[in-house]
Amino acid sequence: MENTILQLFPDRRRRFWQQTASCQGEIQEIRLRAYRPIVVYRDGREWYLTAEGAFTEDLCQASCALPEELEGLLQHICRYSLYAFEEELRQGFVTVPGGHRVGVAGQAVLEPDGRVKSIKHISFLNLRIAHEVKGAADGVMPRIYGARGLKSALILSPPGCGKTTLLRDLIRQVSDGGVWGPGMTVGVVDERSELAGSFCGRPQNDLGMRTDVLDACPKELGMFLLLRAMAPQVIAIDELGSPGELEQLKNAAACGCRILATAHGTGAVDLERRFGMGRQEWEKLFDLFILLEKRDGKCAVKAYRDRGEEDA
Repeated sequence: MENTILQLFPDRRRRFWQQTASCQGEIQEIRLRAYRPIVVYRDGREWYLTAEGAFTEDLCQASCALPEELEGLLQHICRYSLYAFEEELRQGFVTVPGGHRVGVAGQAVLEPDGRVKSIKHISFLNLRIAHEVKGAADGVMPRIYGARGLKSALILSPPGCGKTTLLRDLIRQVSDGGVWGPGMTVGVVDERSELAGSFCGRPQNDLGMRTDVLDACPKELGMFLLLRAMAPQVIAIDELGSPGELEQLKNAAACGCRILATAHGTGAVDLERRFGMGRQEWEKLFDLFILLEKRDGKCAVKAYRDRGEEDA
């Protein structure tokens, strides 16, 4: 895996971050809060960093992030031109090379209509480290293909159980094709730049040779644009979140598209409560439901449920 974490930090601070960068494959998040201990989430555990940049679980040895460090880090990430990244910043995050995402929080400056104009006095940064795991969907592939080809599938998962990683590899394998079926044209609406990890419109992650990506676009609008312009055979979105997005997925299905999507939840009941739509309606849209969980600290498939099948 190419080490891209160290490049996020200004030259003068790279010595401090060297040990963290050397563990890139194990790092999920790096959280910096002004005047608070730096926290690194590594293999699902919370660690602090000492003044030398070493990992420690002792809070008394933890190094704190200073406001000037946060400012210098964000300036470096934005190539010393915050103005050029103004549109991303107003959404609360910046996507950087490697597909990593930097969440930003501080004081919101609002437009007269209530929309966020910008964020100032930035005091909180969350570096979410992207992990492209090729082969993550290998175990799912036999279930997602049936006698009629690819099934429309909804991945249900509590936070932190790997739904985005699974979806990303599903897209790649469906797009490239293989033993389970021929390659298909996939349209991806990547609203928060997490699937493709696009930087300046170019995906940093491999989503397959037949995949078209609409980056940083609201999912509801993006699905409409892809259906009209790119003629996808499959529509893929991460984190289905609104009734409008659900309606656009129905339009995609009516156009003959297969659907690959994820949603937060632990089961059908969560879906029904959140969207006010019963099981029969969901089964008109999806052929297969995949439920994820954390098992022994690792992400795993808890259960599959095909259309018409009762919960285990």
